[in-house]
Formats: sequence, C-alpha cells, structure tokens
Amino acid sequence: MEPRLQTYTDVERAIQAVVDEAFFHGDFLQTLGAGAYTDAQIRHFAIQYSYYSRNFPRVLGAAISAMPPIDTWWVPIADNLWDEAGRGVPGRAHEKLYLTFLRSVAPDVELDDHGIPNVPMSPAVGKAIDTFIQFFREATPLQAMAAVGLGSEMFAGAVMGRIGASFQHPRYNESRVIDVRFWQLHADEHEPRHYQLCKNVLETFTSPEELRTMYETGKFIALSEAQMYQELHEEMMRWRV
Repeated sequence: MEPRLQTYTDVERAIQAVVDEAFFHGDFLQTLGAGAYTDAQIRHFAIQYSYYSRNFPRVLGAAISAMPPIDTWWVPIADNLWDEAGRGVPGRAHEKLYLTFLRSVAPDVELDDHGIPNVPMSPAVGKAIDTFIQFFREATPLQAMAAVGLGSEMFAGAVMGRIGASFQHPRYNESRVIDVRFWQLHADEHEPRHYQLCKNVLETFTSPEELRTMYETGKFIALSEAQMYQELHEEMMRWRV
C-alpha cells in the first residue's frame, strides 16, 4: 500500500519504514549483528566498502552539480563534502579514517600508495556508485536534495552505528580488536547534522506533488544502497572459510 503523504513528517515516516525493512531486517545487518560471518567474509566486506567510502565524495560532487546556484541549496552538500575531507584536519579525512577499520579487519591486505586495495571493486559497489552519479545527472534540485537527505543522510547514522556496534561482537574480535571509529564518527557526529541541513530545505516543500517526489526519490536511492548491501552479503556467503 502506498503511504499517505500530507506533511513532511509523513514522508520521513514512510522512508523510515522502507529503511527498517530493507536495511535493519535485511540479510546483511541481521547476519552481521548475529556474529555469523566468518573472518574471510568480513574481510571481503571491509575491502569492498572501502571502494564505496572513497567514491562517496564523487557522489556528493554530482549532487552539488544538480543544485541551483543558490547557497542555501549547495552549501549543505558542500558541508557534507568538507566532512569527507576531515574538515582539513590531517588524518581525519574519511578515506584515511576508513583505513583504521580496514587494517584492523584485514591487516595483510596489500594497498597501493593511495590506500587502494589490490582487490578489484565488486560489481555490487560499482553499480551503486554509478546509479547514484547517473541519477544526479538528470535530477531536479528537489530530487537531488531529497536523494541526499531522505535517501541517505536521514538514516545513515543509524545504519552506520549498527554496523559499528555489530563489528564489536565478541566473535569478530577473538584474534584482534576491530577499530570501529570510522562507523562511530558517522553515527554520533556527522550524519545527524548532514540530515538537518538537508531537511531545512526539504521541509519548505509542502504540495502533494512535492511530497510525493521527495518520497519516491528517497525510496529509490535508499533501496539502491540497500541492494548493494544485499549483493555484498550474497558475495560474502560464497566465502565460507
């Protein structure tokens, strides 16, 4: 049944229902939280997510290109992008911060001078990145803001917080201690602010057509990301040792 959308709060509630089903009840988070993946499987995830993380600034750049030349629109996305750069603090760029997690899970992985693994990027990750960037090439400003805000930032903190907490499961830390700072930083500090900046723009749109556009956009982007996690899970299940 399609949700009844009369207010922005209705849109948020409808997107949250999508997220609860696709992410929190999905195979990846359920299996991860149960401590049911093997070391080889979480190694595969850590390597593949590194590609998603390092490509996310490109996604934000594409989103900025879809915004009108009005600071109230592009600055919220630029602020998000600046966080990806660690706000200029050495070692805080997310690309570098992610390596603390990756090396704690897969200390033997070979990395080049830029920190890129010598393992090819999964088709699941490549498809997700390409889907997002292609979407922004044709998106209206409202669709672009909804994609970032409702399709990602609204729930990213909760999802990343769950991932970080799950990686603290005793099963995954029997032979080493996994560094989850990358996940905690997003959950506790960055994502709530990122969403609020987007929401400040989005909640000014109140017509039925605009509410429907925001919902459909948020749902599409959220499900595209959820599909990446599902496909990574399916790849991981082929790593049985």
